[in-house]
Amino acid sequence: MDWLQVFVLSVVQGITEFLPVSSSAHLILVPVMTAWDDQGLAFDVALHLGSLLAVVLYFRHDLIAMTRSWTVSLATRKPDQDAKLAWAVLLGTIPVGLAGLAFKDTIETVLRSPLYLAAGLIVFGLLLGWADWRHRGTRTEHQMNWKDVLMIGCAQALALFPGTSRSGITITAALMLGMSRESAARFSFLLSIPVIVLACGLQILSLIESPEPVYWGSVLAGIALSGLSAYLCIHYFLAFIKRIGMMPFVAYRIVLGVVLIWVFA
Repeated sequence: MDWLQVFVLSVVQGITEFLPVSSSAHLILVPVMTAWDDQGLAFDVALHLGSLLAVVLYFRHDLIAMTRSWTVSLATRKPDQDAKLAWAVLLGTIPVGLAGLAFKDTIETVLRSPLYLAAGLIVFGLLLGWADWRHRGTRTEHQMNWKDVLMIGCAQALALFPGTSRSGITITAALMLGMSRESAARFSFLLSIPVIVLACGLQILSLIESPEPVYWGSVLAGIALSGLSAYLCIHYFLAFIKRIGMMPFVAYRIVLGVVLIWVFA
């Protein structure tokens, strides 16, 4: 794997991991358009680790407060808003974990078709646009109840369908529940942390059992580039989301879906 491939794949993964545009669609399209060889499992792990480091670093103050309050709430059973948000992240992760275990084989085989990716991009992109247009409100992530959290968590499980976009579907669900764009995005990003941790854990287990060599230069570069691009993506997305809305991402998803159909149909 040459350094151009390392750079392109790292930046693409870092940006699309958190934008509502589906990282899986981009990572299947890039090799097709470039004729590059598969990057290997070790590099996939590196890209996810970079994204994980970025979101943890960006929300470090929130995470420290949430962890401290959550720990105290175990003893006092009187959670404050930070502890409730920590519980929300944990509760919202359960549906995708159960769905991943139940449908892992189907997801990795039957649903990997580029045409399924295209369908997911277009259908769930239109749903995102509809939610942003008709249901956006002013509620914050601290005003959710357990029913809201479960609904967003169940929506996150739909992201196992290729092309859906984990951030896209969770933001869609949050908007439909009357949350503001900024709050929907913030909760989506916080909700990504345990999901990426679980994904990295599974990939690392597979990597341990794999005989393929690890090229540490590419791995370290992938972590750094993916992390930097993901951090900048989170920062600017949250900074501009109130002004730009979701429609540019909806339009992009539809165009990308049409491109996939044109290339693979």
